Amino acid sequence: MILSYKFPRSQIRRLLLALVLPATIFGSVAFPSQVQTVTAQTSTGNRPLTIRSDVQEYDAKSQVVTARGNVQMLYPSRQIQATAAQAQYFSKERRIDFSGNVYILQQGGNSIRAEKVTYLIDEGRFVALPQSSRQVESIYMVQDGETGGQSARPAPKTPPLKGSN
Repeated sequence: MILSYKFPRSQIRRLLLALVLPATIFGSVAFPSQVQTVTAQTSTGNRPLTIRSDVQEYDAKSQVVTARGNVQMLYPSRQIQATAAQAQYFSKERRIDFSGNVYILQQGGNSIRAEKVTYLIDEGRFVALPQSSRQVESIYMVQDGETGGQSARPAPKTPPLKGSN
C-alpha cells in the first residue's frame, strides 16, 4: 500500500516562490534585459555622446535626458568615460550633471571621483562637489621633462614646517 500526502495550496505556493524568486533575481542581476542607451549629437561637428543606463527619460519641452541606474557615458571625441548613479544631459545648456558615486576618466589617466560633477561641454570644464564632510579626489598624470632617464631639473627642496609656539 502506498501512502500519499497532499500538500495544501499555501505550502505549494511557498515552495514555488522559494524556487522561482531566487532564480528571477539572479537572472535580472546577471542578465539585465533592458539597459537603455541614448546617443546625443553635439552641435559642433555632430560628435556622438553615448549614455547607457537602466532607465532613461526624455523631456521634449526642456530637451533634458535623465538617466538613472548604472549610468555609463562615453564621449570618444573628448576622450572621456564616466560612471554614476544618475546623469542629466541638458542639450540647450550643453552640460551634463552627474550624481551619486561619480567617476570620470580621461584618456591619459586623469580622473575625478566625487558625489556630484557638472561637465560644461563647450568649456571642456568639470566642476566637482564631494559628499558632506568628504573631499573630491582628482588624479592628474604629470609628465616630467626627461632627458636621458633623468629629470631636466631636480625638484626643489621643501622647507621644513615651522612649529607654532
